[in-house]
Amino acid sequence: MATTGILRSISRPTTSPIAAIRPSLQHTRQISAYGYEQTKALIFKKYGEPKDVLSLHGHSISPAHSNLVTLRFLASPINPADINQIQGVYPSKPTFTTSLSTPDPVAVGGNEGVAEVIAAGDNVKGLKKGDWVIQRTPGFGTWRTHAQTTEDGLLKITNKDGITPIQAGTVSVNPCTAYCMLREFSDMKPGDWFIQNGANSGVGRAAIQLGKLWGYKSINVIRDRPEGLDAMKTNLTDLGADVVITDTELQSSEIQDKVREWTNGGRDQIKVGLNCVGGKPAGAMAKLLSANAHLVTYGAMSKQPVMLPAGLLIFKNIHFDGFWVSSWSDRNPERKAQMVDDILQLYRDGKFKDMPLQEVRWDFDTKGGKLIDAVQGTLEGFRSGKGIFVFGNT
Repeated sequence: MATTGILRSISRPTTSPIAAIRPSLQHTRQISAYGYEQTKALIFKKYGEPKDVLSLHGHSISPAHSNLVTLRFLASPINPADINQIQGVYPSKPTFTTSLSTPDPVAVGGNEGVAEVIAAGDNVKGLKKGDWVIQRTPGFGTWRTHAQTTEDGLLKITNKDGITPIQAGTVSVNPCTAYCMLREFSDMKPGDWFIQNGANSGVGRAAIQLGKLWGYKSINVIRDRPEGLDAMKTNLTDLGADVVITDTELQSSEIQDKVREWTNGGRDQIKVGLNCVGGKPAGAMAKLLSANAHLVTYGAMSKQPVMLPAGLLIFKNIHFDGFWVSSWSDRNPERKAQMVDDILQLYRDGKFKDMPLQEVRWDFDTKGGKLIDAVQGTLEGFRSGKGIFVFGNT
């Protein structure tokens, strides 16, 4: 939407002697005298690789009125699904619109994050200034400093005491995915086992911790890596993993004997497998499951299909399931809200740890290249942590 009204300029302080002589070089943020909020967003108008299609766009937001709320984002992670959406290969499609004052329809990247309500219209009943909210469904676009929307698409953080913006901003995808998969597909009881690949991912780390709290035991598969393997195994063990192996060990001829040793001679049940890789590693995990167990697929990092051996279907009655937390959340909004509250309470109690993160500071004068590089970097090699935009002076 176009900016109207008279704008006044507030100069950001600088220590540069050149800028002191030439004020025009100072970073300035235009703030409307009539309450228009100046915002920036990472947008794209066509699908492709992030480095090729993303750009930083500035526009203005009118004062909140009627049933609208104005949000200021606090933290927004960079998830693999966000990249897939930009590439055009994710089933949930973003909304392309010209409401951001662009000549062509554009979409805003990002599907997860926490924002603070900074203004609310007269007809808004469930939210007020200062509340924290997360998005109920994907596709809203969270890689932006500010946004305006209606309250029906938002889930209020009912108690933000003792919670950091990063914890609130990362609660709705990875921890909720792990929570659901461990609870929804089998009657897991204390002492039962689950096995998972991608164990050092956000979902994997959440599953380890939740499983430990609920009395489950876990076999955790990670990729072989040229360095840091022992440190990674130790890190996951410290989180509560019972066994950590590599994908090479998973597919070795000795794995069946090792699993029998770990599971009390095979008497303990491996009731659930969590698969985000696909291909041969998924098939190798399925062979280790107990009769009537569930292999739950929630990702396909290898981009290889999940092969279903007929023997596992016929003689062991293994169930092959898929899970997408966005779809589950749409069907179960009240349960999703309760699950978010449960996980945030675990944070408060010190029973749930953040996953390793690479914070990317986003201020009003942050350059688009830095932000786009952070998104593109999610696709590159082994990383020390998930990228997350942390908004500062916006």
